Amino acid sequence: MTVILLALGAACCLGLGFVLQQEAAQYAPQKDYLSLRLLLDLVRMPRWLAGIALMVTGMALGALALGMGDITLVEPLLATNLLFAMALARRLSGQRLGRSGWAGLWLLAGGVTAFIVAGQPHGGAGETGRPAQWLIMGLVLGTALVLAAVAKRERTHVSLEAALLGVAAGLLYGLQDALTRISGERFGQGGWGGLLSTWHPYAIVVLGVTALVMVQSAFETAPLRLSLPALTAAQPLAGIACGVGFLGDQLRVTTGALAWEAAGIAAVVAGIVLIGSHPAMPPGAGKADPVRELQPR
Repeated sequence: MTVILLALGAACCLGLGFVLQQEAAQYAPQKDYLSLRLLLDLVRMPRWLAGIALMVTGMALGALALGMGDITLVEPLLATNLLFAMALARRLSGQRLGRSGWAGLWLLAGGVTAFIVAGQPHGGAGETGRPAQWLIMGLVLGTALVLAAVAKRERTHVSLEAALLGVAAGLLYGLQDALTRISGERFGQGGWGGLLSTWHPYAIVVLGVTALVMVQSAFETAPLRLSLPALTAAQPLAGIACGVGFLGDQLRVTTGALAWEAAGIAAVVAGIVLIGSHPAMPPGAGKADPVRELQPR
């Protein structure tokens, strides 16, 4: 129960933080797209700083949850950040939930519940061999970088561009969560000396900064509904792949359990898409300038 509460607290902070970040990022200069200069511009905006403070708090709570539980349990719960983002966005916009909003809410909540109940995620014998770890990490990281490169070439199609950057950032955040769990284990075994003598904490920082630049670039490019659902869907998928692939997490693999797990993940993704496309989500830059999609930038 403690792990569940920590993960839901993390999801709440992340969801609220993403909305505040997007509202600020839409006013950032386009010349800083996918550049560290973008963060230097945004850091002067109080609302963006508030969003970052919430996101950092969410990541800290998520790290505590990952330290106490399994990534295959925590990641689906973190995906509920979209529910909290919707709550704040709905308050800011005054939009009612309507059928699509309620359907998305129940699909997301029901999908997370079905996956956890059917899969009964739990830890196994610990990390698997190095080849599996490097293979999965390479696939996740490589896919994210390829998607970011494609997004940079698709600057005339902001919808596709924002979605690709959202998926890329979500993959990096999922990988970051896996490394956070490993770092927590290293800290528990050898304290700060044991932790800082490994490469994992430094990789976490690099992944976090890279994903942050991708997210803010997506936020400044198009409405939140085009990027946040993609990010929210990709992160748990990457985290679960890492958990099962090389962290030793285990799921029930009976025919019935696998069917419910697949249905749960499908419901989560469908719910994320429905909630993300709801009119309550901030319109952002895409609504402020409707001709942007037709103009090369």
